[in-house]
Amino acid sequence: MAGDSKKLQPIIIKRVRKGGHGKHGGAWKIAYADFVTAMMAFFLLMWLLGSTTEGDKKGIADYFSAPLKLSWVGGSGAGDASSVVHGGGTDLSRTTGQVKEGDVRAPKRTLNLQALQAEQRRAEIARLEQLKMKVEQLIASDPKLAAMKGQIRLDMTRDGLRIQIVDEQNRPMFDSGSAIVKPYMRELLRDLGTLLADVPNRITLEGHTDAQPFAGGDRGYSNWELSSDRANASRRELVAGGLPEDRMLLVQGLASSSLFDPADPQSPANRRISIIVMNRDAEDRLLRLPIAPSAAEEADPGARGADATPAAPGAEAAPPALGQ
Repeated sequence: MAGDSKKLQPIIIKRVRKGGHGKHGGAWKIAYADFVTAMMAFFLLMWLLGSTTEGDKKGIADYFSAPLKLSWVGGSGAGDASSVVHGGGTDLSRTTGQVKEGDVRAPKRTLNLQALQAEQRRAEIARLEQLKMKVEQLIASDPKLAAMKGQIRLDMTRDGLRIQIVDEQNRPMFDSGSAIVKPYMRELLRDLGTLLADVPNRITLEGHTDAQPFAGGDRGYSNWELSSDRANASRRELVAGGLPEDRMLLVQGLASSSLFDPADPQSPANRRISIIVMNRDAEDRLLRLPIAPSAAEEADPGARGADATPAAPGAEAAPPALGQ
């Protein structure tokens, strides 16, 4: 009987279920790994900042603030140090910056804008002086141009090299009251255009007359229009000689407002063409000059006295004048 009771005992099976970590599973491990990585990077950065010299810090800051400037002066972006150990060199007790072998301090390379501008001005003056010599040689080597030597004035001004071609009593550049260039004047202007084509400087062209007024000029065509037309006629000859169009920055007629010989307003020398090979400072001043049209110019675009735009075809024709 005892054996039968043992056979009838129920068998109990216990099943153990593992609850795990709920819905989040193992995602916390990834977050913790990211946190540890960020902290390691942070402490590494702090260690680098603490062990980097002031010179290196300044060099790194300069590189990221102005990489183009650093590329001009050369270098790798470091300051006055070549080691991350404070003091550097062979003596680690130094705290005044990096020192090369033999206690020779590493030279600092800095960009001095004023020195660069001064060097640029010196180079530009030398280039314009060389151009002046070439013009003088051109005139001396050509017998036809040598005959005009007394009419050509070369001088260095605040704005650059000024080439002035003045009238003589028996050898005018233009007929009286006309903007048609004389043949010998045309040859000179085209030769100058060939020379000026080799110089990168921009050009300003001015036309001048004497103080003799036009007959009836106060009501129409006057010395202002004549000086502008003569300046534009000279510009066309320079371009025909090889001067690029985009090198001409300003063409203007000044009539008798700026006399070459103020003591004699009727002097032939006052009738002249001025070609100014501009330096960089003069060009910058001219480009920054604000041009605000007056109320009369807004109402009538042709109301300007000194027309600085190219003359229209046929503009050379002018009414009779008195000794222009």
